Amino acid sequence: MMDELKLITVEQTQDDYGVWRMTETASTVFCEVGSVTRTEFFEAGRSGLNPAFVFTIFGDDYNGAEVVEFAGKRYGVYRTYRDGDDLELYAERKGGTNAAPTVTTTTTVTTTTAT
Repeated sequence: MMDELKLITVEQTQDDYGVWRMTETASTVFCEVGSVTRTEFFEAGRSGLNPAFVFTIFGDDYNGAEVVEFAGKRYGVYRTYRDGDDLELYAERKGGTNAAPTVTTTTTVTTTTAT
């Protein structure tokens, strides 16, 4: 059964005032969802990673995204593996990937006093 996976890329741009803004772009692709193997889980764990899933997508659909969203949760992509036309995305659950892009707002207050 094919599931949907969002590939999320984040672009940072600097506005005219020097404030960095992050913009997310998401594209939805079809994937097959699998579990990581025991060996992958323990080897990645030794490196401080927390593997969760292996998403298999069509290789040409991949846009270099480092964050993916599956079933409403975000995961970081820590490794990819090409197998013919398919590409395996090894994803981990980690803090910080659920955060929305940082949006900076500026409020200007003008105070006048009567003399």
